[in-house]
Amino acid sequence: MIAPWITYRPAIKVLDCTIRDGGLVNNHQFSDDFVRGVYQMCVDAGVDYMEIGYKGSEKCFDHSKYGAWKFCKEEDVRRIVGENNTPLKLSAMIDAGGKTDWTTDVLPKSESVFDVMRVAFYVHQLPEALEMIQDASDKGYETWSNIMAVSTVSEIELDQALNALAQSPVATICVVDSYGSMYAEQIEYLVKKYLQFSCDSGKEVGIHAHNNQQLAFANSIEAIIHGANRIDASLGGLGRGAGNCPMELILGFLRNPKFKLRAVYHALQYVLLPLKKTVEWGPYPEYNLTGQFNLHPRDAIEAREGELCDRYGEFYDKIVTRE
Repeated sequence: MIAPWITYRPAIKVLDCTIRDGGLVNNHQFSDDFVRGVYQMCVDAGVDYMEIGYKGSEKCFDHSKYGAWKFCKEEDVRRIVGENNTPLKLSAMIDAGGKTDWTTDVLPKSESVFDVMRVAFYVHQLPEALEMIQDASDKGYETWSNIMAVSTVSEIELDQALNALAQSPVATICVVDSYGSMYAEQIEYLVKKYLQFSCDSGKEVGIHAHNNQQLAFANSIEAIIHGANRIDASLGGLGRGAGNCPMELILGFLRNPKFKLRAVYHALQYVLLPLKKTVEWGPYPEYNLTGQFNLHPRDAIEAREGELCDRYGEFYDKIVTRE
């Protein structure tokens, strides 16, 4: 028997999605000080990537409702990071389905402080996603892809999507547990499947886990065991609904000396803790249920914000009787 948990795998890189995914709990209305605090944590802790928000379309999203990190304009990002003269790579998410004006809002890399564009799409949006990946790659960016809600995708459609992505210039293909519904066996199966399609073309496989069933950390470890080398995490698990894999846990598990945990715990205390007074996230029972039933968390989010908050029995009845 060997003990790999006391060693580390240098190929593994970590992406912080605190601002991007966390912004889904408050319409990305973070203060500059908060975003700057997370950015500094990433730099000081040795995190490899920071996803600072979305490149959302101003035709779809109202500036009066959404904060700057829904749009990630160059001037706003540079206000926080300057020219980002650090090893940290900056990422933005671009959504398929008309939510991003990607032909115009994704500038050539030579004109941008960003390093990575991550294309998020549902499987039926594959044709546009492939065009988005090609466009961003042609503009000079490293590209990642997230097939969302993969727990609802048929085998034949997933195989078709992975085959197409394998032939694209995308650098990383992420297993995305959008609903926080998956268990270790499913993570193992999907990581191995993604690797079958991607390894011959030199692509990496990533994991983006949600914590509805309090399995985001465990499922991220499972993905790592089976070969995933790109791991998403967020400070304190901040993210939509139940949240994501906590950064403080995954860096501690990885054992790589380049990661400096003190910077993460400092940020937990001085950056994240004040936010908890005004913003809610975490694996509340409503999110447990949507995870167990493999459902989008929108019903749980609505319940937490409305009259059904903490009325768990009534929410259970609503879920099990829905048509």
